[in-house]
Amino acid sequence: MDIKLYQSGAASIEGVSEVVKLSSNENPHGPSKRALDAFRQSAGALHVYPSTDQLSLREAIGEVHDMDPERIICGVGSDEVISLLCYAFAGPGDEVLYTEHGFSMYKISALAAGATPVIAPETERYADVDALLAAVTPATRLVFIANPNNPTGTMIAEDEVARLADGLPENCLLVLDGAYAEYVEGFDGGRALIDARENVFMTRTFSKIYGLGGLRIGWGYGPQEIVDVLNRLRGPFNLSVPALSAAEAAVRDVGYTEWCRVENARMRDWMEAQLRTMGVPCDAMQANFVLPRFADAAQAEAVDAHLKSKGLIVRMVAGYGLPEALRITVGSETDCKRVIAAIKEVL
Repeated sequence: MDIKLYQSGAASIEGVSEVVKLSSNENPHGPSKRALDAFRQSAGALHVYPSTDQLSLREAIGEVHDMDPERIICGVGSDEVISLLCYAFAGPGDEVLYTEHGFSMYKISALAAGATPVIAPETERYADVDALLAAVTPATRLVFIANPNNPTGTMIAEDEVARLADGLPENCLLVLDGAYAEYVEGFDGGRALIDARENVFMTRTFSKIYGLGGLRIGWGYGPQEIVDVLNRLRGPFNLSVPALSAAEAAVRDVGYTEWCRVENARMRDWMEAQLRTMGVPCDAMQANFVLPRFADAAQAEAVDAHLKSKGLIVRMVAGYGLPEALRITVGSETDCKRVIAAIKEVL
């Protein structure tokens, strides 16, 4: 009962029939045509149980990302993989460490496993490796770091992540949450680090750049012995036939994925520049959203209210310790221009 109910991004505004949802970091362009076609074609097999080993999807992920399919596990979103990690490697008397503005599921999953969540401070909304290492105790079993992070959108360098891994004890697992990794050009989410160590693991998702949030598909990659443990906890039929089919087609459509990355970067950079022109500070974002920081919480609330009056839903992030900020998903070009115009009207 110490777990607070998860607060998802709003999807409707009372009295407004047509809204643009920019609160959940969804891909405004949706999934690729190949993924949609695969989803439709799977309809004829709905009476059949899905694959228990998910081999076809794991092989597709392995081919695209140059990973060993045997060391990949698939889950109901990366959330399930995060939960499985906590159930497997943490419990009463153990600690789960994450950063100040880290994803809320780290705390939820730690508490669900009976473990104690521990928060390490960030430095100017960036993960602080020294602060994380200072917070490690003999009870620390898992360390979660999202890179890029949600909701700050910031990212630390790969050599800093390696320094963190080097500083952890052998019985402590470092988990690299790469939900937004595909939005960073040339970034593999830390694969080389994982391949070189026995205590580093990666989680990824199909909910963001692949546009399959409604199907709930995620995956993880790491040492074989860790994957073997997680598969003992994973439900044998945790992913549906349509989900497996759509995800395989989506990950293989690398051209569409790259187009989404480039288009997101174009509009994200434009929004950041517009916000700074208005005198609104905004860190250099690496994901598919911007995080403008206003003068105070009252101004952030005023901007949020005005955006709602225009049918634009964004995310208040006071629950993440950022009451003066709004997290705004990078939408279509039209949506982004509407958001900036509305903010200008308030400021």
